[in-house]
Amino acid sequence: MASIDLSTHPLTAWNGPLGLPEFDRIEESAFAPVFEAAFAAHEAEIAAIADSGEAPTIENTLAALELSGNPLSRVSAIFWCRAGAHTNEVIQKLEREISPRMARHYSRLFMNEALFRRIDTLYGARTTLGLDKETARVLEKTWKRFVRGGAKLDAEGKARLAKINEELAELGARFGQNVLADESKWALFLEETDLAGLPSSLRSAMAEAAQSRGQPGRYAVTLSRSIAEPFLSFSSRRDLREAVLEAFTRRGANDGEANNAGIVQKTLKLRAEKARLLGYENYAAYKLDDTMAKTPDAVMRLLEPVWEKAREKAAADEKELQRLAAAEGYNHPIAAWDWRYYAEKLRAERFAFDEGALEPYLALENVIAAAFDVAHRLFGLTFEEQKSVPAWHEDVRVFTLKNRDGSERGVFLADYFNRPSKRSGAWMSGLQSGYKLGRGENPIIYNIMNFAKPPKGKPALLSVDDARTLFHEFGHALHGLLSDVTWPSIAGTSVARDFVELPSQLFEHWFSTPQVLSKHARHVETGEPIPAELLEKMRAARNFNAGFATVEFTASALVDMAYHERPDAPEDPLAFEAEVLEKLAKPAAVPMRHATPHFLHVFSGESYSAGYYSYLWSEVLDADAFRAFEEAGDPFDQGTAEKLRRYIYSAGGSADPEELYKAFRGR
Repeated sequence: MASIDLSTHPLTAWNGPLGLPEFDRIEESAFAPVFEAAFAAHEAEIAAIADSGEAPTIENTLAALELSGNPLSRVSAIFWCRAGAHTNEVIQKLEREISPRMARHYSRLFMNEALFRRIDTLYGARTTLGLDKETARVLEKTWKRFVRGGAKLDAEGKARLAKINEELAELGARFGQNVLADESKWALFLEETDLAGLPSSLRSAMAEAAQSRGQPGRYAVTLSRSIAEPFLSFSSRRDLREAVLEAFTRRGANDGEANNAGIVQKTLKLRAEKARLLGYENYAAYKLDDTMAKTPDAVMRLLEPVWEKAREKAAADEKELQRLAAAEGYNHPIAAWDWRYYAEKLRAERFAFDEGALEPYLALENVIAAAFDVAHRLFGLTFEEQKSVPAWHEDVRVFTLKNRDGSERGVFLADYFNRPSKRSGAWMSGLQSGYKLGRGENPIIYNIMNFAKPPKGKPALLSVDDARTLFHEFGHALHGLLSDVTWPSIAGTSVARDFVELPSQLFEHWFSTPQVLSKHARHVETGEPIPAELLEKMRAARNFNAGFATVEFTASALVDMAYHERPDAPEDPLAFEAEVLEKLAKPAAVPMRHATPHFLHVFSGESYSAGYYSYLWSEVLDADAFRAFEEAGDPFDQGTAEKLRRYIYSAGGSADPEELYKAFRGR
């Protein structure tokens, strides 16, 4: 096999437009050999740092470690983007191989005794080194990362922890692939006579979904939320709603190879063992030790009162839904596939408001323009689309952005539409972070969505939830794009898990401000602004059905915590989930937002494990943060926006989250 030149290979030497990879030159068969070459190169760099005969310094140890592994970072960034956003059998097979290989590589790094001695020496002398606050923070976080990675374990413990990490990585890859398999292969094909109650925009999206699946002239319900949830809200066919919800909730739980029950059990068992090895009572204690919440008790003090209030509200709403159903001659208890349908009727009754009436005013292009406009008015950023720049799929759009003074800030890529090769949900990630160490790098950040793709030549119309999702993920993107730190490991979204959702959830608030909607919510055909009356109805109905939404979310967060507060793993996780929900007295008509077999946040990796609560934790912060603008009397107050940029969006993990928040808010 020919040797790989990492300095020239398109997976590691990015010579495309705007500093991007040359996606049109990337061959899938090249990933495996380039990964192996990149692993070897990184191992050589680590050995040089660890075995240096010089006394450890910030420059020759901490900075050298931070800047090492650039080729591995680059091939990894492209590969994991493809694995989530545009996968296939070749990529999936490699993902199952690379995930444990990557875990093994980083276990070796964190368990390297000579390297840890150098880090430990610096950490022990940290008060005498005259470090600036950011460097001191990076040194502390690096030392803790080594300890949590097993650096202080004995040889037997290190070997076992490394094996656990490998197995967990492989299980996480398989879990996500199983969910995608269930999502991509299922579709319910319908005829014109089956579409009673559906708005025209949903019909168009379903027609396009059927066309793309080789069924022209028909209509397809898929398991993309952008189609499934509107169908559950508007279809008057109860039998079809039941079929769709059944398929949606059984992702990862169907018979066959894609069943995730065994993976969940093994994952929980390994996580519990990992926590014990590292000296923690349970996995939740291990994960929360490095967050704002700190302990499982703090999380439960947040979740339990919210749960009780939400359950009470949902129970009251359910009585109202039952009343509406009875008026139609339906006298059975409201089922899970009935809730959204009758909730829409209740919304219309209470507020004379049909959410579908908003869609002509929420064309995707308008919502994108609105998000860019908010970023410009708050932070002075200007976005310009660059046509014909290749990316991982033809649907991906590429934008350059500049600062207020015209200097280059970075690159933003957006992949908006659902397809069978894309994992469900919406997320932000980056091809590279923005930092200043060494030669520094500008950020290259991307957003992934799963909006229903319209027929060719037709505009994509978004629901209110879709529009908020776009704003949410763009808030994450800004957190990456505005990164203004020296050290790579604390750049952008490299913050505590229960702080990372603050910039995203906060950005959602600007979507519904009068200044934004009056300018950008314009009718897709006439260009007329959204009528004031409709706007007022939308605001009045904003918190409608909050009991349902909070129950479905909080049930998932409580189950996540219940799994990980145990000192061991349940033998039957699905039976355990049912027991937890029974003790909580969860309303039968409100499904969990993420049932265990398809709980990607928690089981396709460790990022949100024992951490799904973080959305609710950040919600407390984001409400208070936006109140700062309300107190200033202007949602675009420049003094408040500058503090928001400096201490929240640009600061990354350069300081403790509480310190950053207090610097912004004053309390």
